[in-house]
Amino acid sequence: MTATLITHARLIDPDAGSISDGALLLDGGRIAERFDTPAPEVTGAEVIDAGGAFLAPGIVDIGVKVGEPGERHKESYKTAGLAAAAGGVTTMVTRPDTTPAIDTPEVLEFIRDRAEDDSPVNVLPMAALTKGREGREMTELGFLLDAGAVAFTDCDRVVTDTKVLSRAMTYARSLGALIMAHPQEPGLSKGGAATSGKFASLRGLPSVSPMAERMGLDRDIALVEMTGVRYHADQITTARALPALERAKANGFDVTAGTSMHHLTLNEMDLADYRTFFKVKPPLRSEDDRQAVLEAVRTGLIDIIGSFHTPQDEESKRLPFEEAASGAVGLETMLPVLLRLYHSGELDLPTLFRALSLNPAKRLGLDCGRLAKGAPADLLLFDADKPFILDRFKLQSKSKNTPFDGARLQGKVIATFVAGTAVYRSA
Repeated sequence: MTATLITHARLIDPDAGSISDGALLLDGGRIAERFDTPAPEVTGAEVIDAGGAFLAPGIVDIGVKVGEPGERHKESYKTAGLAAAAGGVTTMVTRPDTTPAIDTPEVLEFIRDRAEDDSPVNVLPMAALTKGREGREMTELGFLLDAGAVAFTDCDRVVTDTKVLSRAMTYARSLGALIMAHPQEPGLSKGGAATSGKFASLRGLPSVSPMAERMGLDRDIALVEMTGVRYHADQITTARALPALERAKANGFDVTAGTSMHHLTLNEMDLADYRTFFKVKPPLRSEDDRQAVLEAVRTGLIDIIGSFHTPQDEESKRLPFEEAASGAVGLETMLPVLLRLYHSGELDLPTLFRALSLNPAKRLGLDCGRLAKGAPADLLLFDADKPFILDRFKLQSKSKNTPFDGARLQGKVIATFVAGTAVYRSA
């Protein structure tokens, strides 16, 4: 493996919270040396002159949906991996909401083999918490951990039986396993396509109260207190849920939380034209909620930002708004979309990459997500200012359901490195 020297870069260090001029030497799949002064010549190394572009740890994206098995026509590991590489995502943490669900070691091993063969980026699978994601009987958590599961989740199917959930949490605690949950009260949130309020009423859309998220989180935190399990809330999207999250952390519970790129950059007003590409789960929130969640990311109360990449085909989206499938693709669009917050002065780059790279790596016990000597050479080189108009038909994903089609964006990936090897370079 040839060593690579990336020079004249602006290094984004989320661990130190800094941006500095420097260079990195990549060798043996890891960061062999970091230079904060002009880099010396390295015999035999390929030299990449970054030309002042930003160099950051690769994105660790928790909550990616891939259609294998069962919905390969929507997304495969090959197309998802290509989209990830083009978007600067070096590690995809995939969801088990497939057909069938990833709830046995055999299915998990099939997924790991397929991903290893087809994806140019790292793939870490999560497994279902209950069999078939039906909320009745927990899966063989120990065997699934041994097979490579990095966390357990039933995704957006909330486990309503608290006895089943508490037992699963207790067992997960004994194994040191991480549980990821979708904090929603399922009765209140059922059928909701928008957030309740004046806007949803004017548009005639079935809605869900923000309190559904607060109630779901309160229940989960009570069970965390009872069992001591490691817990991650996949998406916190409302101001109402933030005090409960803050109390849980203040009480010393092993709790972290994420939010999505869409809830940080869009709000309920974007549903005005009934465009189903804007239908996501949970539904888009008010501008006040967006601002509150953004502030929680700035302060570190919300730890992680994810794309929640959810490919849907045209047939499932070209329906009346309330009947259309929820979800949007995001692997390839997440970086330029979130750079809107950087360009508007709402979020600085070290804070952004703390939530995109460092914190998700820490939560999963990975040693990536940082620019330290000896860390994996999973990196992202990008031009934060390059403008372009997004054309959804040019995306690498099989499905093209992005709400940002035709949007004017700034920020393009120049190169993505996994274990020191360039898996993507812009034309």
